[in-house]
Amino acid sequence: MSRRACLVIGAGDDTGAAVGRAFAREGLTSCLVRRPRHKDDLEKLAKSIRDEGHDALAMPADARDEDEVIALIGRIEREVGPIEVAVFNIGANVNFPITATTSRVYRKVWEMAAFAGFLMGREVAKRQMERGRGTIIFTGATASVRGGKGYSAFAGAKHALRALAQSMARELGPEGIHVAHVIVDGMIDSRFIRENVPDADERRADDRLLNPDHIARNYVMLHKQPRDSWTHELDLRPWKENW
Repeated sequence: MSRRACLVIGAGDDTGAAVGRAFAREGLTSCLVRRPRHKDDLEKLAKSIRDEGHDALAMPADARDEDEVIALIGRIEREVGPIEVAVFNIGANVNFPITATTSRVYRKVWEMAAFAGFLMGREVAKRQMERGRGTIIFTGATASVRGGKGYSAFAGAKHALRALAQSMARELGPEGIHVAHVIVDGMIDSRFIRENVPDADERRADDRLLNPDHIARNYVMLHKQPRDSWTHELDLRPWKENW
């Protein structure tokens, strides 16, 4: 097979879409994944990338389901090509007081933002280890390094994902696989922010919102780094963001 694949789990409207588009422009086939209920939006994204003259496929799947993830990775490797890059980009950002955080919410956020990352990382690593090359990138957040008021579930899951990335990097780096964790520390210029933050336009004009395309450029940079200068953890934040 002449095609090489980029897997993007969590290919939503903003960062995930930008990452899929950026790697497609690099000549990879972007395999875009969201839950099946988003299949129409996913296909629109894939078509928009194809309309630019690049290669993209919509592959709806539930990344929390072990059997679905195993089948998804196997299908890409068989039908598309070797997975050169895998990006885990599921957010699961929720805010509840600790006394209002149900066990269902806590478990669901962990499944989405941590367990699903483990499933993707494990299955992709099996293939990349055979080839002695590849890149695996996990999207983190402010909550990856600091638990905030109301973010017990989200911070717990994101801390777990960061620990997973560190463990995988130490184990897989000597095998030729670049594992990176990106802390996206700040508001992203997304539909949610534009609809819910009153001064979103002002923030955008003053470069105080993270541009999804600029985030994606950094993901491509990480993949293209020579192996004598690999970055494991990268912080991205607007210039006026407190940290």
